Amino acid sequence: MNKELSANTELSHYRIVSKIGAGGMGEVYLAQDTSELGRTVALKILPSEVAQDRDRLQRFTQEARTVSNLNHPNILTVYEFGQTESASFMATEYVDGVTLRQHVSNRRLKLVEVLDVAIQIVTGLNAAHEAGVTHRDLKPENVMVRKDHIVKVLDFGLAKPSAPSSDKQIDSEAGTKVLVHTEPGLVMGTVSYMSPEQSVGKGVDHRTDIWSFGVVLYEMIAGCVPFPGKDIHRQIIAIQEAEPTPLSQQVEGVPERLEEIVAKCLAKEKDERYQTAKDLLIDLRNFRERSLTPVTQSLSDLTRRRAPSTSSQESGNTKSLQDSRF
Repeated sequence: MNKELSANTELSHYRIVSKIGAGGMGEVYLAQDTSELGRTVALKILPSEVAQDRDRLQRFTQEARTVSNLNHPNILTVYEFGQTESASFMATEYVDGVTLRQHVSNRRLKLVEVLDVAIQIVTGLNAAHEAGVTHRDLKPENVMVRKDHIVKVLDFGLAKPSAPSSDKQIDSEAGTKVLVHTEPGLVMGTVSYMSPEQSVGKGVDHRTDIWSFGVVLYEMIAGCVPFPGKDIHRQIIAIQEAEPTPLSQQVEGVPERLEEIVAKCLAKEKDERYQTAKDLLIDLRNFRERSLTPVTQSLSDLTRRRAPSTSSQESGNTKSLQDSRF
């Protein structure tokens, strides 16, 4: 097992400050750039033993290459990809904030805040999609909210450059598409947020991100995922076959138009979803402009219903939505 790096350890021209996280693709450290730039960065490190795995190293380098080509305020900025004798690493901007899951937990939910986060996520996705990139693993853990409320989409480790279509210009990374295309039948991602096509290993495109965003938005409003299950297999069956409990049954007073937007994101057939993130973004912005009155502005004034379900849910009195969490 790879030894955790201690403070003041030197890695290339970076000095480790502290460990700030870990995931399936490596550990993340807060570090200081010791070059003339002198900036604070986040170092995502792939241990040497994992780097021996060609597939995982390819995914890691793919993420660095993919994200470095996406220059957008709602997407994490990648500064550098490097390798030493002990590890491969990616240096990114340090986000002074928390994950979306942490941001929503123990907070009073306001509709204006939910929409602000949602619009920033979709803005970032739209930029990625226009660059020909599908994220494929959008979830609350892969979204961060800075202290100044700027939202960042991160962890493009499963991202896939899309095949060029006739109505779009071929992007500069077209030569790498064959190398990074996921093999048919291989399921990658986080089950609760997978689209129906993704959950059974079928080919995916940008509309799978729209589904995943719909799950995140539903969860922000209702405090639970739309397709629960006691295990992975039951979750996949629910994603494939079940319809989510309408938000109006989960949350008393939820605006009808918002429910329509979420339902369109969660259409089983991808041809029935929003076809582009841009179209989704337009609807979200229009809804925000037309619907945020003093009456509808705060979701904390709404109450969460106990939806009828066969799944195990807490029983008891109707619950204020301000208590809802991811």
